[in-house]
Amino acid sequence: MSKRDYYEVLGIERGADQKEIKKAYRRLAQKYHPDRNPDDDTAAEKFREISEAYEVLTDEEKRSAYDQFGHAGVDGQAGGGFGGGGFGGGAGGFSDIFGDVFGDIFGGGGRRNPNAPQRGSDLRYNLELDLEDAVAGTTVDIRVPRHIECEHCDGDGAEPGSTKETCPTCHGQGQVRMQQGFFAVQQTCPTCHGAGQTIKVPCRKCHGEGRVRETRTLSVKIPAGVDTGDRIRLNNEGEAGLNGGPPGDLYVQAAIKPHPIFERDGRHLQCEVPINFIDATLGGELEVPTLDGRVKLKIPPETQTGKMFRLKGKGVKPVRGGPPGDLLCKVVLETPVNLSEEQKDLLRKFQDSLDGSNSHHSPKKTSFFDGVKKFFEDMKP
Repeated sequence: MSKRDYYEVLGIERGADQKEIKKAYRRLAQKYHPDRNPDDDTAAEKFREISEAYEVLTDEEKRSAYDQFGHAGVDGQAGGGFGGGGFGGGAGGFSDIFGDVFGDIFGGGGRRNPNAPQRGSDLRYNLELDLEDAVAGTTVDIRVPRHIECEHCDGDGAEPGSTKETCPTCHGQGQVRMQQGFFAVQQTCPTCHGAGQTIKVPCRKCHGEGRVRETRTLSVKIPAGVDTGDRIRLNNEGEAGLNGGPPGDLYVQAAIKPHPIFERDGRHLQCEVPINFIDATLGGELEVPTLDGRVKLKIPPETQTGKMFRLKGKGVKPVRGGPPGDLLCKVVLETPVNLSEEQKDLLRKFQDSLDGSNSHHSPKKTSFFDGVKKFFEDMKP
């Protein structure tokens, strides 16, 4: 299958300068990057095609050969030659750029091309949310520090009007080979620090970095039902890429703050409801809180502490769909405190009325101490 013209692939004229090539590549790379097109099987191939065109047209020697001889002048150097010498070929071949950009997708590798486009790093922002906002959903503004492409030099690192030069030490390879006897060591070029090029007149705004630091305010929509550990992905809001590469992504990771009343367990909520021993003994009706307001909870007579009551549908509707969970109310018997002498006398009289019939009024207590008695009797020789 014949290849398309590289200029046509990038949508530029044959006389386009490096800045125009870089802008065209950046626009198309962001459009066809596989991460942004997970359901498009052709995205990876399109991205590979534009990356190949970019790699050839940004190299002066390869571009000159391509302009004179077409694809025949660069086959075996660029990405089209996966057979023969094309794959893993000479330094700076397309296998390098393809390995850098798609290494995490296709497992590519090979020697790194210092001038190949590199995707920016992903960032993470830890966002603490109140339980109510996490359950109902909300929109929050966050301030994210990050590197963005320098507008003054368009990410090139060189002052506009000046050009980069091939590093005289490593000849554009980004690495140098040190020979010591029988041993050879390859290390990062000390002159260009691995870039393969040197900048005579650095950009006055970014000082040759191609990126500048900024703090940006972003509005993030939090969907209803998020839980601790859930992540919201904001495409292209991470660090700026290098050499025209696409930016990374920003991941907003949710963490739910402790709540004074409720404890969350997935789609269910739990809370403790203190009751006095009168309501526990005789039964009654209590008001309990939910995230939707107060509801009545009927306490049956002779309710024991620790009894769990389930309120259907009063929990959390999961962010990934499904029915809402329940609210589990655990009743906890509260012992009266700060009693007056009169109240204490009343309790003593009530206790006296129970004497002799504990097995009837306190079956758990009677059963427990009967078990203790039997335990010690069984221990006797």
